[in-house]
Amino acid sequence: MTDYFEYQHTVGFEETNLVGNVYYVNYLRWQGRCRELFLKTHAPDVLAELQDDLKLFTLKVDCEFFAEITAFDELSIRMRLIELAQTQLEFGFDYVVTHSDGIDRLVARGRQRVACMRGPNTRTVPARVPESLVEALQPYTAAVPA
Repeated sequence: MTDYFEYQHTVGFEETNLVGNVYYVNYLRWQGRCRELFLKTHAPDVLAELQDDLKLFTLKVDCEFFAEITAFDELSIRMRLIELAQTQLEFGFDYVVTHSDGIDRLVARGRQRVACMRGPNTRTVPARVPESLVEALQPYTAAVPA
């Protein structure tokens, strides 16, 4: 078993710019997609709570780029839990181009800080991270590689 949740993605033309490399905003979109698929797969009850009054506010995102990628690159977005606080989570994301020969290449690394909130939009307050989410993240708490 790996210590990360993985979202596999094939880069499409619509995700590239005029020069042919991937436009930077897509890396942030893929972070969100990876997080959503994790919830769908490992914490579906949290999705139900999001329909009620739980809110996940993204407080901060970043991404550091090491190499360019282009259309039809096979990409693995690997999410790990970096930090768990009472009301906040921080995730780390490795963007790895995968090759059929088994040699993977790290092309970017990102982070995302999320706060859990509850209540109506005019009176939203910090809330504890749902216990089911804490449990679902347990296998993915290994340190991010240097």
